[in-house]
Amino acid sequence: MLQDIVVFLRDTLGNTVTLPIIITILGIIIGMRVTSALRSGVIVGIGFISINLVVGLLLDSLGPAAFSMTERLGLNLTAIDLGFAPAATIALGTVVGAGIVPFVFVLNVIMLLTRMTKTLNIDIWNYWHYALSGSMVYFITGRNFWAGVLAAMIHAMFSLLIADWAAPKIQKHFDLPGVSVPHGWATTSIPIIVALNWIFDKIPGVRKIDINLEKLQKRIGMLGEPVSLGLIIGILLGIFAGFDVGGILKLSMSLAAAMFLFPRMVAILIEGLSPLTKGAHNFFERRLKGREAYVGLDSALLLGDPGTILLGVLLVPITIILALVLPGNTTLPFADLAATAFFVPMVVPLMRGNLFRGLITGTGLIAMVLLIASVFAPAITTFAGDLGYVPDVALSGSQQITGMSAGNPVALILYKIGEFGAIPALAVIFVIVFVLAAIIGYRRNKREKKELASKAE
Repeated sequence: MLQDIVVFLRDTLGNTVTLPIIITILGIIIGMRVTSALRSGVIVGIGFISINLVVGLLLDSLGPAAFSMTERLGLNLTAIDLGFAPAATIALGTVVGAGIVPFVFVLNVIMLLTRMTKTLNIDIWNYWHYALSGSMVYFITGRNFWAGVLAAMIHAMFSLLIADWAAPKIQKHFDLPGVSVPHGWATTSIPIIVALNWIFDKIPGVRKIDINLEKLQKRIGMLGEPVSLGLIIGILLGIFAGFDVGGILKLSMSLAAAMFLFPRMVAILIEGLSPLTKGAHNFFERRLKGREAYVGLDSALLLGDPGTILLGVLLVPITIILALVLPGNTTLPFADLAATAFFVPMVVPLMRGNLFRGLITGTGLIAMVLLIASVFAPAITTFAGDLGYVPDVALSGSQQITGMSAGNPVALILYKIGEFGAIPALAVIFVIVFVLAAIIGYRRNKREKKELASKAE
């Protein structure tokens, strides 16, 4: 029954319907007028539909170019990247994956009320990242239900803690008060980004290099604008893909349109979220005595930054080259190849818009994704077959399937622990993360009580 509900929400309604319903219900719970909550939910849905339209434009434009470059290089790899489809099928297709939605949501509410986290993650669709960790561990441990649940909960708690830490930076960069991003992949990338940023700061000469769109625009005028960069990069990619003149011009116009439209589509989403975040702030003022809390949303919200889209486009040919030369890689980039921007949404805000650092960091992240997807390929192929998901991989002649979207280091670590049969270790890790969250919650409670007491004086 529970699995049927999850499938209905995931496949029949989808995120563009499920999220507005959740937003509306949440708005009513926190005291918004029914009409205001409904309007907020509908506009959020419209915002995501708008973003999906522009993402579709980007994928439809970049896809043929990326695949053409792949063919021209003659890549012959054994595992084809089918995007999030096989990973999400495994994630939500098991008893662990189907049950993890209420498990994680209840855990989240408990952590919010005890101040272990400030984030209420309402991005239900993207719980599949936590469910993937759980389902992979469930399979590799011989269908051990509680091992899978522990793995999923560990991933969820990790994401909430990291989302809290990054929220102020996200809010400042994107002007999104009251919002955090607990997305399963985005939060995993944050420690890596922060570590690389620290390394850049320690390298003489390199630490002074700062290339961002704002500075580019000041130096080279119109050529530094996102629209112009979209045109230029579109022309270059079209040439590398071997397109004719018409194909090159169509690609360049599509990329220019995507660079121009993304920020406007995100603005629609923010219009819907603003009343909700204000309502949530008022609610927490009343119920939590003024303590700060965040609404957790999809990392797609961050694609409105032109620098992120630019990085994503530049990473398309880089991903193909990496697939060709990276030792140990067996993944043939395919379905996720045109969606590389989704792997770097945290790079620009955490590196203060520095595209030089962003491109190096993005290259490192993509290399990691390819290698993890390669490690997961045999398991994903086997598990997807067990669930009756039999994709057509004849297109590439590959013998295995995988997904770059599954290339999550947290999922890999948990999977390897399960593979070695160290199920008690999962329980220990769960306790450690929970205790860490409890310590954070205790300190947060103590600090907030002092702040409230000082305000009262």
